[in-house]
Amino acid sequence: MKLTRTLLSMASGLVSLSAAFVTHAEVFWQDNSLTLLHGRDYKVNYSLSTDDTTRSVVTFEHASGHSWGDLFLFSDYLSSSDDSSELYTEISPRVSLGKLSGNELSLGPVKDVLLAGQVELGNMDDPDHLTATGPHFTNKLAGVGFDLAVPGFNYFQANVYHRNNDDAADNEQLTLAWALPFSLGSADFLYDGFMDWASASRDVHPSFNVTSQLKWDLGSYWGQPKSLYAGIEYVHWDDKFGIEDGTFGVDSNERNVNLLVKYHF
Repeated sequence: MKLTRTLLSMASGLVSLSAAFVTHAEVFWQDNSLTLLHGRDYKVNYSLSTDDTTRSVVTFEHASGHSWGDLFLFSDYLSSSDDSSELYTEISPRVSLGKLSGNELSLGPVKDVLLAGQVELGNMDDPDHLTATGPHFTNKLAGVGFDLAVPGFNYFQANVYHRNNDDAADNEQLTLAWALPFSLGSADFLYDGFMDWASASRDVHPSFNVTSQLKWDLGSYWGQPKSLYAGIEYVHWDDKFGIEDGTFGVDSNERNVNLLVKYHF
């Protein structure tokens, strides 16, 4: 319990600290984007509906690098074929120990060591109007992050978290994130994504999710590279939300392809 309280305090502190730093610290770079996705073969959603087969998703993303570390956040608005809608947000600040100490913490493939926090916020409209707002939750994560030097990649990150879950027992999570640019002839592409592995706990099964996007840089054809992309997103999610596949007749292994358009501004 003492460790959990410490990690929760760290997660809340990281979010508060990063919010304060954003207004006072130097911003090295930032990127904002909007993405429209549409796909079929979605499995359970947060209301545990088994008819959630088709979704349209609008995503806002922000990423920025600061003199204190970095910040990534996104917000998804999801509209599903079961007439439910969902708003899901993640806020992920990381505080660089190397930057704050003024000492280089690189060793081998490790470029930097960071304190990593994350808050997950979810809310769903109830299609049956059984409640005023539908299911909602706030999960808090805290741990350690590593920036890794991998040849050819724009970035490669690894974060290890302790999860404090709103509606389930606590567990642990490993998250990898990457971006790999490449070219085929005159066409430029970007392959990026993330991997989440969450451990089992008292009331959830281990969960494994690899979500990645393969995108064609359309903006490069009119002199604005990295501004407009088109492509596909593929989701490979075993035991979604920690629900063991087949439990209560629920198919929780998701294999899903989305078409996407993404605009950076």
